[in-house]
Amino acid sequence: MKAIPTYPHPGPRCVVVGVTGSGKTTLAKQLSSILNIPNIELDAVHWQPNWVMMETEAFRLQVAELIAADSWIADGNYSKARDILWARATTLIWLDYPFFVSFIQLINRSIRRLLRREELWNGNKETWRGMFLSKDSLLIWLLQSYPDIRKSYPNLLAQPEYAHLQVIRLRSREETQRFLQRLEMASSQ
Repeated sequence: MKAIPTYPHPGPRCVVVGVTGSGKTTLAKQLSSILNIPNIELDAVHWQPNWVMMETEAFRLQVAELIAADSWIADGNYSKARDILWARATTLIWLDYPFFVSFIQLINRSIRRLLRREELWNGNKETWRGMFLSKDSLLIWLLQSYPDIRKSYPNLLAQPEYAHLQVIRLRSREETQRFLQRLEMASSQ
């Protein structure tokens, strides 16, 4: 019989990371609700109207301002702000799912957004062309970034400047659900 892992309680400042399509934003919103901590969706800060990226320094300043609070849950892998975000975080939650899981979740999420014409941030919406035919396609990004993230995160987390982080590495959707269930039970007591 496989042992059921125990999970530490996240600290007051959490960053949720993982590959595109892993469910970072969904988990961050769930944690925000359970812990009653503000949620910071980094994509909403980064992507300006018409899919224009916020300038790096402006983005870093905005992130620094948002994470100056005593508690928050942020989601995203933005390397251009990683140093300030991870330095201030107390907990890092890594959604480290198998490729196929993130791939299917990304396809399902994108098709849902496309069919419903969901607005994401600042008036931006996904398009069929952008999803499947563009060189900036999230599918292509997942294919390119998946091996890099799985290889680089253990190395990054081993760096002395991030030794303070409590790391919670979730390797399956089931494990994530168990983590959330235990957190809900602990928070309701």
